[in-house]
Amino acid sequence: MRLKSRPSRQRKRSSQKASRSHIRLFAWLVPLLAVLLCLGYKQVQSYLVEPKAIFVLGGDPAREKFAAEFAQQHPNIPIWISGGTPPAYAERVFAKAGVDADRVHLDYRAVDTVTNFTSLVDEFKAQGIDSVYLITSDDHMRRARIIGEIVFGSRGIILKPIPIASERSPETLEKGIRDGGRAILWLTTGYTGATIGQSLERRIK
Repeated sequence: MRLKSRPSRQRKRSSQKASRSHIRLFAWLVPLLAVLLCLGYKQVQSYLVEPKAIFVLGGDPAREKFAAEFAQQHPNIPIWISGGTPPAYAERVFAKAGVDADRVHLDYRAVDTVTNFTSLVDEFKAQGIDSVYLITSDDHMRRARIIGEIVFGSRGIILKPIPIASERSPETLEKGIRDGGRAILWLTTGYTGATIGQSLERRIK
């Protein structure tokens, strides 16, 4: 009788191990699927939406030149530039492209990518802007989207990314994770951590 009971116990233990393994796998899969579904939903939204503004992140004059040409193709929406080139240069770029000066809004409160978003999100919300074309360089777009999905997403503003070819290597994922954390910090405390971000930026470089 004892010899017969051993295989049964072994099967029971094996079954318990398999059950625990399935539970652990399920615990990982649920949040992963939730994230993938969320990202997929955001991607579908960005394809279907017709943005109400053009939002340009400063840091490279090529972005404003591209935005001026892009604005010609979308003549009925405003252009917002955060932390871009000096006013005289920016105004000249848009005037040369034949874009009405009343459409162009220059904002210089931002000191980095996180504050590009946090400095304008509530103003956009107040004006009823619930979707924007997000214009920045292709190497910068991943980090910008991580921040934007958190900051703008918290106010129900949808992003439609328009990357500009730069021939530069993509930024490290570490920068995106760092600034994503700062965006969450802003969301929970109202503090952007700009000084911390600048310090970490120097270390990463």
